[in-house]
Amino acid sequence: MMISHGTTRVTATTMFLAPPSCQRTLHHLQVGRQSFFSPGIQSIRFSDKKWRQSQRHSMFLGARPTLKDGALSVNGTDVMTCVPENVVVTPLTNSSAFMGASSTVMDSRHVFKLGLIQGVRLLSLYRFKLWWMMPRVGDSGSDIPVETQMLLLEVKEHESSDEPNYLLFLPVLDEDFRSSLQGNSADELELCIESGDPAIVTTESRKAVFINYGENPFELMKESIKLMEKQMGTFSHRETKQMPGILEYFGWCTWDAFYHDVNPKGIMDGLKSLSDGGTPAKFLIIDDGWQDTTNEFQKEGEPFVDGSQFGGRLLSIKENHKFRRQENGAPSSIPNNLKEFTSYIKENFGLKYVYVWHALLGYWGGLVPGASGTEKYRPEMRYPVQSPGNLANTRDLAMDCMDKYGIGTLDPALASQFYEDLHSYLVSQNVDGVKVDVQNILETIATGLGGRVSLTRVFQKALEKSIAANFQDNSIICCMGLSTDSIYHCKQSAITRASDDYYPQNPRTQTLHIASVSYNSIFLGEIFVPDWDMFYSLHDAAEYHASARAVGGCAVYVSDKPGHHDFEILKRLVLPDGSILRAKYPGRPSRDCLFNDPVMDRSSLLKIWNLNNCTGVLGVFNCQGAGSWPGMEIADQEDQGSFQISGKVSLKDIEYFEEVAGDSWNGDAAVFSFKSGSLCRLSKYSSMEVVLGVLQCDVLTFSPIKVYDQKVEFAPIGLINMYNAGGAVETVESCNEVGSSSNPQLRIKGRGSGTLGAFSDARPKSCFINSEEGSFEFSQEDNLLTVRIPARTISWDIVLSY
Repeated sequence: MMISHGTTRVTATTMFLAPPSCQRTLHHLQVGRQSFFSPGIQSIRFSDKKWRQSQRHSMFLGARPTLKDGALSVNGTDVMTCVPENVVVTPLTNSSAFMGASSTVMDSRHVFKLGLIQGVRLLSLYRFKLWWMMPRVGDSGSDIPVETQMLLLEVKEHESSDEPNYLLFLPVLDEDFRSSLQGNSADELELCIESGDPAIVTTESRKAVFINYGENPFELMKESIKLMEKQMGTFSHRETKQMPGILEYFGWCTWDAFYHDVNPKGIMDGLKSLSDGGTPAKFLIIDDGWQDTTNEFQKEGEPFVDGSQFGGRLLSIKENHKFRRQENGAPSSIPNNLKEFTSYIKENFGLKYVYVWHALLGYWGGLVPGASGTEKYRPEMRYPVQSPGNLANTRDLAMDCMDKYGIGTLDPALASQFYEDLHSYLVSQNVDGVKVDVQNILETIATGLGGRVSLTRVFQKALEKSIAANFQDNSIICCMGLSTDSIYHCKQSAITRASDDYYPQNPRTQTLHIASVSYNSIFLGEIFVPDWDMFYSLHDAAEYHASARAVGGCAVYVSDKPGHHDFEILKRLVLPDGSILRAKYPGRPSRDCLFNDPVMDRSSLLKIWNLNNCTGVLGVFNCQGAGSWPGMEIADQEDQGSFQISGKVSLKDIEYFEEVAGDSWNGDAAVFSFKSGSLCRLSKYSSMEVVLGVLQCDVLTFSPIKVYDQKVEFAPIGLINMYNAGGAVETVESCNEVGSSSNPQLRIKGRGSGTLGAFSDARPKSCFINSEEGSFEFSQEDNLLTVRIPARTISWDIVLSY
């Protein structure tokens, strides 16, 4: 049977049901096997208490997922039952395996039932739009959305277990087929494989899903991605990639400031106002609106039709008339060319990097066929066809319009030439990098071009080759590319946008944005530095977004309109020299948040953890009462003020805290609240309460209290005028030799001006900043020591004598 869709024919999906032998109830399955919460399970892992304690931080449990008697089990616990006979599990390591399925029918798209999932907490990361992912939590197979690209299950050997383990499912790429997961109303997990081209068919995919089992969810994800990197060879782990320089500086993007009306004068006005306010932008992204395009669907004098902008196509690789003087009578504000403009703003505003935007296929609607500036790339009109999975989730205006208007698709064989021409031209114009958008479009136009996986491989390889050849700094931001087709083909690209856009005019999306990026970063953060997008500093949710960027370990950039800034907020993110205090890792939810819904369960706070050189940092956000997930919208039943949420925070919320605590740490930490300006001492066995209203947040700095020279208890907090205070501290050490009887002396090195805060159990006798005597204050009530670092200080070396 064939389904007609426009001018393209798509083969109907083939579905496979479990054989009669597997049509058993969950009750019957539990009779002869250990159920998911069976009491009395005694695993080998817990047979020796001392061994368990010594191994608690190891990733692997030596419990390979196995398939037997119609059940997938790990470590003696059934995690999926009623597994059909056509499902196969192939062992890989002592904790991991591949899962796949086979059919008797050749097809370009298959949906296989994998088994029954019930009574287990789970987290799905799924594509709710063609371009973007978001999280969904639940406790059964029916809670797993279509287009799930990561599935994490909480595995408890006993219902009362305090320390669960975790089973990870990663649908991957198997030759020319891309995999995804989904649930159905019968609580069955299903596997979808598809090529995106009716001519690319198969009967099976034996390595469609990678599964791995471990006790630390973050280590589990990291080691799984590293294993897949070796197995697939098509992408690289984040730790192996060159990091673009923009990550260490404050930036400005033109999009929400001007949208398509971006122009040289407006850019200069914006750069000047940021610089005059004391937070100079060091990188600039000139977003959509600078290119040489035409749009046959927008006629002069006719009313604007929403969505018609996605019918625009590229006429040439050069800049448009706003950035290039084309006649003698042009206004003086128009530069002679893009190079003149980029050179001017770098020289006059101290910019280090200028990026420009372009779509993967040139522009939203691709290239103009037959135009003199594009004909060498042999563009042909193609009309996208979305997969059933995409159509089952949220509709997208851009995609629907491109379906209608078509895309001038360049010849894939000329992709390398196109990117080389475009990027080498940009380099000649003093441009330093690119933001490459609309990347997932390839999966919709892959018919006759080898299928979605193969086509993505061709374009991604060509793109990264050009970036490496032309730009000096791995200078690319990927965008609208959260399909695994793209993700698993990024060998060099180090930054990707991690959520749907920031929408300043929509108050119902502010909390969703923060929650989405943090959860998506569990997966994306092992391959990229997730990009949290731009935001307005002058906005009702400005501090909310600023705090999230501070703990996100990401690029920090705004899209303020010129003159519309909140410098009080910006100065908590940006140092006077334009640098930022970036945390070390991608910001991710704390372990106890993984299976909670921080947006709609009306009870949970979102906690996002990270580390600096000497401290941990925890962002705490109330995402309740200010929005609903797409497809789960509910009417406002209560006033927003009723969503005041309380929650517990502790040292356990910060993964890898031992990296900053060291071996000699006694277990106590100093905790500084940015919101209240208060300092307290907290044991690693204790917790403290945080209470937040709607759209409220706090940033907590956790610093291990250590004993120096056997006399002084000390813990650096950092610049307490900054959200991520601890990001300012680089090192802390004793000035005395080990065993010395001299009075204690501590040396703290760091950067930035403002107020340095620290926990100290005694008042210092003196303080020197860069060899000059400095002033300090000490509160015996809470042991808060503060040192004033003079304005315009770039870096400091502070010596405290006791």
